[in-house]
Amino acid sequence: MCGFTGFLMSEAGKMNEMEEVVSSMNSTLTHRGPDDKGLWIDNDEGIALGHRRLSILDLSSAGHQPMHSLSDRFTMVFNGEIYNHLEIRKKLESSKANIFHWKGHSDSETLLAAIEEWGLEKTLQLSIGMFSIALWDRDKRLLSLARDRFGEKPLYYGWVNKSFVFGSELKAIKAYPGFNNSICRRALSNYLHFMYVPAPQSIYVDIFKLEPGQYLEIESKDITSQTVKIKKYWSLEEEIKEAQLNLFTNESEALETLESALNQSIKMQMLSDVPLGAFLSGGVDSSLIVALMQKHSSQSVKTFTVAFEESEFDESPFANEIARHLGTNHHELFVSSSEAQGVISKLPVIYDEPFADSSQIPTHLISMAAKKEVTVSLSGDAGDELFGGYNRYFWGPRIWSKISWMPFFMRNMISSSICSISQERWDLLGTSINKFQKSSQGISRLGDKAYKLSETLNNVKSIDDLYFNLISIWHDSSDIIKGLDLSNSEAINSSKKYPRSLNFDDASSRMMFWDSLNYLPDDILCKVDRAAMACSLETRVPFLDHRVSKIAWQLPTNMKIRGNEGKWALRQILYRHVPRELIERPKAGFSIPLGSWLRGPLRQWAENLLTEDRLCREGYFYPEPIRKMWSDHLRGKRDWGHKLWTILMFQSWLEENN
Repeated sequence: MCGFTGFLMSEAGKMNEMEEVVSSMNSTLTHRGPDDKGLWIDNDEGIALGHRRLSILDLSSAGHQPMHSLSDRFTMVFNGEIYNHLEIRKKLESSKANIFHWKGHSDSETLLAAIEEWGLEKTLQLSIGMFSIALWDRDKRLLSLARDRFGEKPLYYGWVNKSFVFGSELKAIKAYPGFNNSICRRALSNYLHFMYVPAPQSIYVDIFKLEPGQYLEIESKDITSQTVKIKKYWSLEEEIKEAQLNLFTNESEALETLESALNQSIKMQMLSDVPLGAFLSGGVDSSLIVALMQKHSSQSVKTFTVAFEESEFDESPFANEIARHLGTNHHELFVSSSEAQGVISKLPVIYDEPFADSSQIPTHLISMAAKKEVTVSLSGDAGDELFGGYNRYFWGPRIWSKISWMPFFMRNMISSSICSISQERWDLLGTSINKFQKSSQGISRLGDKAYKLSETLNNVKSIDDLYFNLISIWHDSSDIIKGLDLSNSEAINSSKKYPRSLNFDDASSRMMFWDSLNYLPDDILCKVDRAAMACSLETRVPFLDHRVSKIAWQLPTNMKIRGNEGKWALRQILYRHVPRELIERPKAGFSIPLGSWLRGPLRQWAENLLTEDRLCREGYFYPEPIRKMWSDHLRGKRDWGHKLWTILMFQSWLEENN
């Protein structure tokens, strides 16, 4: 795992100046690659590449980057892992066109040789792994950028002072001289909606994220935005269409095929020249990954979990039980509330742009714990999106089945009627119900729940609208963002991110598709990559071998969701390795007690970021609705923790980065 950066100037620059610039950009990525660094410059063409290396495969100098092809035509910087690179080498060696003289056994060298033999697009299609790449073609004077199929590895690009700049993280691009790109208010609006800035946007105007499964080309003779060509070498949508034509009908065959593919993926991803382990929460996904890892390991797999002070958020006892059963070398990090809160000040630096998935905190903590023992850690991410794990996949259709018969105006009327009753009255009703049922564990905060239901039902014309309401934090940000013009050139077409061309028979599959296309790369994978790479830990995701993904989409919905339980297929495979009773329990997220922290130990920190004077001075938000929300939260009138967290993460980021 590594990080890289670079730029292509509109006019050729002086060698010493270019070296100083790319060196400065490169130094911002030291955390992504503490083991080695390298620079390459062609001042006649105005191009510079910088690389930071975290040595995983081939620890020798033969893996040094930037790396040149045998003919010297191509120069490349690469971040990631190509798990099947040894197979690609064999394929190259069997070719009659060239005789290969390998300098080492790194996957970077394999990639370059393959590109020289077959070209970039075919090489990308043959590669199984996670990666981002910058490639300079000397003959064509062409720069190419590429990103893996699911977006495991980040890649930003854009324009600063007429130069084309790129890098693994925004902080490298911001180190380019004269960076003064303004904040994109449409991106800010999308951030408040989703908790992250969705690709292809970044928080800055003229800076973008390359989307998964794409590669970009730009010629040095003209580096304006109009000349950039973006192409797809792989499409999730096309993959699903093909998979849907070959759905499994036999459960036993489906489970055997899936387990075989998972075993193959895990064996490939366990290839490493440095210590390797796995995150273990005790849930279905991570437990299955660890169980299959242990099956293929001659030694006890090192596993890691975090224990929290707050028992309702602590899953460590479940992880310990799984670890004992499988015989792993288990490591548990106990984290106090104050230690967890101490991570918050680091978040603007770790994430580079506003990011408000609060599980970023425990994710960074478990990464820090793992880094003390290993350099690579496998995770169970993507199991929810591919195999139906989120509650919205089964509760969304159930809610819709109850309300779909109603005319649209009636659903809106119910939504409005809920809010016509004060939250205090709803809470009193909840207390009365609890007294009648003689229960202390009954309905709590009924007013908060009722108002959330009102938001969910508002303006719902279809189950797709219901899905968007379920995943939304701020349903309408126009009331709080100053200067937001949705008609200007900063706006993106939301239908591009949520295509409706797939004719799924059920809404659950459509939700899984949308989550795989958007939430998975822009939230989950971003969260894990930044949290882990901040402490120089490489993470790998076996579920995102695209062959595993294809099998997942060949499973009919009833092999994913049965009743109120998701991930049916994964559970059946896991039960072959772990007793059912160790797994069966209510699903818990990797979360923190956000609402109570904001009323308690984080109150002053939040207050400082949300003062009326500050909000007015900065000019991004109208202060009145935010101040009211903050007041309601502090008084316990509503739990606005998640909405406030999006504002606070932006404010904290703004303080650090502007």
